[in-house]
Amino acid sequence: MFDGLKAFIHHGNRYIPDPTKVKLPENFSGLPVISTNPCKQDCQLCVQACPTKAIRKSPLTLSLDSCIFCLECQEICPEHKIQFSNEYKMGTNIYERLQIKEGYSNSISIEPSIVRSEIIRILGRSLKLRLVSAGSCNGCELELNAAGNVNFDMGRYGIEFVASPRHADGLVITGPIAENSLASVRLTYEAIPEPKIVVLVGACALSGGLFKQSPALRREIINELKPDLLVPGCPPHPLTFINAVLDLLRAKENK
Repeated sequence: MFDGLKAFIHHGNRYIPDPTKVKLPENFSGLPVISTNPCKQDCQLCVQACPTKAIRKSPLTLSLDSCIFCLECQEICPEHKIQFSNEYKMGTNIYERLQIKEGYSNSISIEPSIVRSEIIRILGRSLKLRLVSAGSCNGCELELNAAGNVNFDMGRYGIEFVASPRHADGLVITGPIAENSLASVRLTYEAIPEPKIVVLVGACALSGGLFKQSPALRREIINELKPDLLVPGCPPHPLTFINAVLDLLRAKENK
């Protein structure tokens, strides 16, 4: 008993009581904010520093679907225009909402009007997911595995990963979708019974990330699958994934 009390005093709760109300440390790199401070004339430092070409000028815009959160743009800007906040809730179902522009201070959210009714009605209380790594570095997989551990415990909401697509309600894709993984993505999607959802996790799945110019990618299938949920990050924090899925399933409640 004393060992248990000692551990509680030192570490507090060994689980997160409510993953939707967590405040992460200030040094966590989450949703970027771009101030309206003027840039120096013809300055292109942040554009040139970005390894995934996620930044463009006039107006200054950062594409969160391509951002790998390397902080190069934040560190190189003499005007401190781009700052990464500790906001981890960044899931959405609209690509346009991942375009962060100057002066944009709203949080990223799900658009309830385009969430299919069967997602709420049939999958709202229990969601089983099948993960396919389509050329990923396994960073996203590590964080998705963490989402199910005793600390984050997304299983308390009925959200779990399963081994067989036949037992799944949705497909989670990580990685830029290399040609050699295309068949796995397609076969897994076709094996999941209707209704089903598609979730893209991480910069690679959303845009190709660092590999977007590679001739080895076959990303045309994204247009066929019509993703229901987009989760940015490199890799996304477990809380980013959990909150994104919960926001999708509770879209009508939060409307």
